[in-house]
Amino acid sequence: MAEGYTNKESLELGKRKHSINVSDTDTEMAEKEAKSIITNGFDKQVIKEIKSQHKEEESFEERIKSIAGSVGTVLKAVGEDPNREGLLDTPERYAKAMLFFTKGYQMNLTEVINGAVFSENHDELVLVKDIDLFSTCEHHLVPFWGKAHVGYLPNNKVVGLSKLARIVEMFSRRLQVQERLTKQIALALYEAIDPSGVGVIIEACHMCMVMRGVQKPGAMTVTSCMLGTFRDDPKTREEFLTLIAKR
Repeated sequence: MAEGYTNKESLELGKRKHSINVSDTDTEMAEKEAKSIITNGFDKQVIKEIKSQHKEEESFEERIKSIAGSVGTVLKAVGEDPNREGLLDTPERYAKAMLFFTKGYQMNLTEVINGAVFSENHDELVLVKDIDLFSTCEHHLVPFWGKAHVGYLPNNKVVGLSKLARIVEMFSRRLQVQERLTKQIALALYEAIDPSGVGVIIEACHMCMVMRGVQKPGAMTVTSCMLGTFRDDPKTREEFLTLIAKR
């Protein structure tokens, strides 16, 4: 019997202590189990993703620093003072902008499509036209921009309509030439859903032709890529071109 307590009180105290010990033991076991799950189960992937994100953030900051340093050199080379008030933050701003302009290098087709491919008994033309695109000419590092028209003939599979615009975005947000950009979009769609045919047309204005060189404002460059039935069947190609021409 505990000193100062009656038999009944000692019994109750013992019960409470036993309850506390059991509870503490259960808590410790639960914590160990949770740690085991975190270490050995699904959360391993979460931890991996977090570490990967941290590495990407470090890599991003390193790239910002590297580009900004080079921009400072360019500013000096053109006769500017990088320490002038208006230019103090320009190298870093430019670096962040350039990484945004080229964010397509960090994207891939699987992530862009994200499983949005559906079985559908539809074999008529699907067209998304007038998709805005902005890209950067790899020859002069100046912009070109315009519209992309993307069509395909399904082969028992269709893709989410927004994915066509996302494919355009993925490839246009890189250093590009328009001819290659057009073909990359067409081939990516062909790979994603194996359609009967694909057609892509891009109309764009290039600043390397407008503000330098030949200096011809208003000049538009048109490129096309036809695959499958769009190349082999004149009627399919004509329908595609006719629909694009309608405003």
